[in-house]
Amino acid sequence: MKKTALIYGITGQDGSYLSEFLIKKNYVVHGVKRRSSSINTERINHLYQDPHEKNKNFILHYGDVTDTISVKNTIEKIKPDEIYNLAAQSHVGVSFQIPEYTANADALGTLRILESIRSLNLKKKVKFYQAGTSEMFGKTVTKYQNEKTNFYPRSPYAASKVYAHWITVNYRESYNIFACNGILFNHESPVRGETFVTKKIVSGLYKIKNKKLKTLYLGNIYSKRDWGHARDYVEAMWKILQQKKPDDFVIATGKQYTVKQFINLTCKELNLQIKWKGKGLNETALDKNGKAVIKIDKNYFRPSEVDSLLGDSSKAKKVLNWRPKINLKQLIKEMIINEHKNN
Repeated sequence: MKKTALIYGITGQDGSYLSEFLIKKNYVVHGVKRRSSSINTERINHLYQDPHEKNKNFILHYGDVTDTISVKNTIEKIKPDEIYNLAAQSHVGVSFQIPEYTANADALGTLRILESIRSLNLKKKVKFYQAGTSEMFGKTVTKYQNEKTNFYPRSPYAASKVYAHWITVNYRESYNIFACNGILFNHESPVRGETFVTKKIVSGLYKIKNKKLKTLYLGNIYSKRDWGHARDYVEAMWKILQQKKPDDFVIATGKQYTVKQFINLTCKELNLQIKWKGKGLNETALDKNGKAVIKIDKNYFRPSEVDSLLGDSSKAKKVLNWRPKINLKQLIKEMIINEHKNN
């Protein structure tokens, strides 16, 4: 008998990769998407099946984690074996502008799913995965962060995710629900959202290389991050729910780069020559003709910055037998190929 998975956040980067992965594992995948007047299913269009087809393995439902009734009704109707909560207002910078909505979706959205599992008495059937984030660690005091590192969130997004993390632990311990947290460090892909810094860099530099953009504006280029590929990370999500006991896991590459290093690697792959000049807000990257192709814009700095994130996924390697397969250079190459296809 096929397993059934329900994915909240199916139209996002991770939702699309997880859907592909689970369908290959012979799952029937149900996904919840929000109603929108504009098309928001670009990442999953290749998986779409006509509603009139028989024996479908990919089914979409309208809903929203901010709507208690739809959450409960959808879970009651599908009664899935696994629920993956990837739904979120996931942009750190934007969370400072819409903090209440961020909390409603990212914190209370998680509670609504867990409470539905409990109230519908599905705790013996359903396994629940909560998408955590390395942003929860925030202002770190240790070089590496693992499952025992204290949280110190530095944005409304991170604070909302900390609540989601602990309410998941609470429902696991209080009601014996198979509920797990995956604390995933930054993971990117060719289908990353346009406003995320890696996508912004690759897309911007590709356009500069092809004379479709004059200048790319960025914020803090000295932030240090641990970047992996979303394709590797969705496999970890699935592995977390295949364990005999529910637990929490850090998923990371254990390698760190600054945003500036990411820019330099992308330029190298694009064969785009740049030279850095100046300091602070006046730092710029000049092309071979001396024109400024990258400038710093203070408006892209966050009210409180997270300077350094670097994950220790030793537990995941030992317990889940999970390891990242795609390195940063390969990731950037994939993202550039995608830009070439779409331009």
